[in-house]
Amino acid sequence: MYLAVRGLRDLPVRQFLTFALIGMLNTLVDLLVMNVETLLTGLKHGLPFALQKGVSFMTAVFFSYYFNKRFTFHDKSTDKDKKKLVQFFIISSVGMTINVMVATLVVTLAGRYANINSQVMVNVGALCGTASGLIWNFIGYKLWVFKHGATT
Repeated sequence: MYLAVRGLRDLPVRQFLTFALIGMLNTLVDLLVMNVETLLTGLKHGLPFALQKGVSFMTAVFFSYYFNKRFTFHDKSTDKDKKKLVQFFIISSVGMTINVMVATLVVTLAGRYANINSQVMVNVGALCGTASGLIWNFIGYKLWVFKHGATT
């Protein structure tokens, strides 16, 4: 029992909670950009939606890099910043693929069968996409991007 409790203390729970909080702020950026795009264009499903979702997601990634580097992973190092940024975008790109695929599937397929306003469905799809990439991004950032630069 002691080992199990001790093992739980070693989990990066606080770090994950900070990551999740920053993720919520980034989600707001993502949703804001996506809603502006869909309201201005009127395009709310299929490939046009997927392209708009990709743009909104990547906008949020720019914010995400800075806040996660500084506050989640406490990476104060300045060496290898370009390498870390490239790694961050690689992980984020896979996360974006997961995010966009899930969001598009939810909006395009579930939207056909759900009796929900299309703009609400856009947001439901976006939130499903965000949730789907959360674990992937955290593990990738922690184990690959900010693995060695953290200082406490």
